[in-house]
Amino acid sequence: MRALALAVAIAAGSFAGAGSAWAHVHASSPGAVRGAVAMVTFEVPNESPNGSSTTELTVTLPDVASARTETKPGWTARLDRDPKSGAVRSVTWTATDGGIGVDQFGLFRIAMRLPDADTVNFPSAQRYADGTEVRWDQPPPAGGGQAEHPVPTLALGSGPAPSSEHHAQHPEPAVSAGPAPGAGTEATQHSADNSARLLGGAALLVAALAAAIALARRRA
Repeated sequence: MRALALAVAIAAGSFAGAGSAWAHVHASSPGAVRGAVAMVTFEVPNESPNGSSTTELTVTLPDVASARTETKPGWTARLDRDPKSGAVRSVTWTATDGGIGVDQFGLFRIAMRLPDADTVNFPSAQRYADGTEVRWDQPPPAGGGQAEHPVPTLALGSGPAPSSEHHAQHPEPAVSAGPAPGAGTEATQHSADNSARLLGGAALLVAALAAAIALARRRA
């Protein structure tokens, strides 16, 4: 019973931690490499205590030379550039139709060149329709644990940068929907031809056996 109670307590703590983390703004970019161009996704849940919709999100960028935002229905995106250097300092998404409602979350994507560092922070400001603003800019506490409003952080790997900036901004899908053009199509056609030949041979064999059985019955 003690072991069962301990397991239940650990599981409850894990679920509580997961729920708390789920309520924060997150930055993700699988396979992101330091100094390379990557697509960064910001996951923004609605955690308004009074059910107000999220209508605006501002993300501070590490002064990237260039950036492109993904077209998002119901939202507009505005890049704030340094007037002298032209570097992109931040991006602001503003809702044009409702925003992020209760029990919902939004995904906001931007392609940029990442800094040559182990980690990069994206201080963010989440604004609601009722005028409330939540700033996600707190570093981890010195004694460990998690801040109340942690800054979205992205850990970067070390490795060769992508050979093409265009390819990095528009990565291939994780799951292929079908065979690749060219060799894949030829291989598929070849496989289909082999299957057709096998089925045709099997049909001829069955027909020959049926004819032999019928002839044997007539002689009998």
